[in-house]
Amino acid sequence: MNSQSPEGHDGEGEAAHEPLIEPQSREDVREERVLLDRALGGWRGIIDSGAPTVVFVIVYVATSNDLRIAVWSALGAGIAIALWRVIRRESLQQIAAGLIGVGISAFVASRTETGEGYFIPGLLQNIGYGLALLISILIGWPLIGVIVGFLTGQGTRWRSDPELRRIYSAASWIWVGLFGLRIAVQGPLYLAGWVGPLGFAKVIMGVPLFIAAGYFTYLVLRPVFERRRQAEAERRAEESGGKSEDEEPKG
Repeated sequence: MNSQSPEGHDGEGEAAHEPLIEPQSREDVREERVLLDRALGGWRGIIDSGAPTVVFVIVYVATSNDLRIAVWSALGAGIAIALWRVIRRESLQQIAAGLIGVGISAFVASRTETGEGYFIPGLLQNIGYGLALLISILIGWPLIGVIVGFLTGQGTRWRSDPELRRIYSAASWIWVGLFGLRIAVQGPLYLAGWVGPLGFAKVIMGVPLFIAAGYFTYLVLRPVFERRRQAEAERRAEESGGKSEDEEPKG
């Protein structure tokens, strides 16, 4: 029985049975990790984007609620990280988003002249993301599936597979829970004007929970994709074996 390389194709009839998941090499994008590795920029990207907020909270508390010093310290931290990335010739995608977020938060805080005003954009962002994910699940277009499909080049083909629709919905519910939990905890703290506890909650429920949600998303998606890869490999092996036997000389 002759072996067949992963890039091998059988020609006619394959389009009708084209698998939804078709990895070609070890270097191919793993769908279950694409949210972390490409959409979020990896662990370093998440930490970079959250660092300015950590600085704001620490400085705000340490300076007895001096809003101006805290805001400028947060901006300075973001700029310092950006310069470090430029020096190392690394991507600025995540830190750029963080700088924009800090700028918006600083503007809102200066307009409201309150420390809790700094957290208004983040609360609105959590509400927006949570609603978007919830609505996407209800209408049958879970956002996790849309994002993974876009980033891996699979498009919307996953919608024709009930199993993929189910796991993408399950993964999307994880993020609905994340944003909902943030709102449930941080919302009352904001309304009470408790800047210190609000800042602490934002930090604790920021990067740690984000990483946890990403990990649980990975755990939900991984078994399905691994099983499909194995099934596809077995199908190709059987087709390769059958083709080899047909090509053996007779007599």
